Amino acid sequence: MKLTKKKLFISETKRYLFMILGCLSYALSLKAFLEPNNITGGGVSGAASLIHLLTNLPTGLFIAVINVPILIMGFKKMGWKFILRCLITTACLSLATEFWQIILPPREQLAKIVTEDGILASLYGGILQGVGIGLFIKYETSSGGTELLGRLTHGIVPVGTIATHVAIFDGFVVLLGAIGLSKLENILFALILIFVSAKVSDLVVMGFGKAKLCYIITEKAQTISDFLLSHSPRGITLLQGEGMYSKMPKDVLITCVKYNQIVTLKKWIKQLDQDAFVIVCDANEVYGKGFNRI
Repeated sequence: MKLTKKKLFISETKRYLFMILGCLSYALSLKAFLEPNNITGGGVSGAASLIHLLTNLPTGLFIAVINVPILIMGFKKMGWKFILRCLITTACLSLATEFWQIILPPREQLAKIVTEDGILASLYGGILQGVGIGLFIKYETSSGGTELLGRLTHGIVPVGTIATHVAIFDGFVVLLGAIGLSKLENILFALILIFVSAKVSDLVVMGFGKAKLCYIITEKAQTISDFLLSHSPRGITLLQGEGMYSKMPKDVLITCVKYNQIVTLKKWIKQLDQDAFVIVCDANEVYGKGFNRI
């Protein structure tokens, strides 16, 4: 289904507004928490921060300087539209980094104002980076960086997954930071930073609407479904199955409930069929009636 020009304009405007917000959040993590505490994470931004900490040259400049050759190498494989978006995001991230450099106090003063605790700085920096990365993923923007480099090297050296290649590059930057700054605890701080940013970016992309997916294998499917439909606003789907050991037909009920409803659901099932086989899984995203609109 093609979007109308008006909807396309609104969609693209929204995309770039949130891209700018993501860049501001990501850059703030570098300038307010990581660099004042001599912490370097992975990726291009981590390498740019390391250069800044060692030479006092602008972080934003080196985010662009390191990214541009990677984007040029990726032009043939990824296409000009993807590379153009990456260039715009890279330029925005570079400008956002220098914006915070001008606005905020010098990093020596900032550490005393905000926090001099490396673990806290890693946590706060991870939250802000996670917000930025989550917005990049959700609104389909990217600055290239080690993610694109991982895709390119995987095409040349097809060993491991793309994620493995990215992890190697990021790990190399973290190790260089630990050696260059003579600060071995940088490895621990980087791990905290990466873990927190990954969790926060997942929340930004998927939201807080997590639910529980339940499979109920029972011989009393009609009784359970009638009861649940009359006592719960959630829908139920019936699948026909077969026990591979007993070769007997089995009814499989599938329903999705919110976190705070799972305890009640299990209690009801226990009352109706103590021999039911129940599987409960996490459902990260649920769309439809009773949940978020798709």
